[in-house]
Amino acid sequence: MGTVIRAQTADDIDAVAAVHVRSTRAGYAGIMPAGHLAALDPAVFAARRRSVLAESDRHTLVAERDGRIVGFVSFGPDREVATLGELYAIYVAPDAWGTEAGRLLFEAARDALRDRHYPEMRLWVLAANERARRFYERAGMTTDGVAVTHRAAAGIELPKLRYRRPL
Repeated sequence: MGTVIRAQTADDIDAVAAVHVRSTRAGYAGIMPAGHLAALDPAVFAARRRSVLAESDRHTLVAERDGRIVGFVSFGPDREVATLGELYAIYVAPDAWGTEAGRLLFEAARDALRDRHYPEMRLWVLAANERARRFYERAGMTTDGVAVTHRAAAGIELPKLRYRRPL
């Protein structure tokens, strides 16, 4: 059986948080300090997810394969321009990289934003995250040249770029 995309439930939160941490550690290795990545705690990520679960304008879908959560995508109104859509986060477990999970999650979020009548989808990505940038560019996203500083923790500041595409 292939990858199934479905809405996140409250029962999925711990598994989603674990995927988030594993993917962050693998994807940001060499970009963020190793000590910062090692200190990431899935329980903290899960608590944060539970706090936004009830926000009706934010949505999270999960990718499930063989009964296991292998990825997720979160999306909703753009945080700067509420009439546009934004992909807030998309993470896939490292052992599922290169499978259909990331593409299916991205397409599902894009389609859901289009169905909600957003004319455009935007997202932010760390400038040094070449793997993610290639993924987004293959999916039709282009950078518009807007860059800001991402503050991951005290003393960790990294440039990030905005990508966008019409829906």
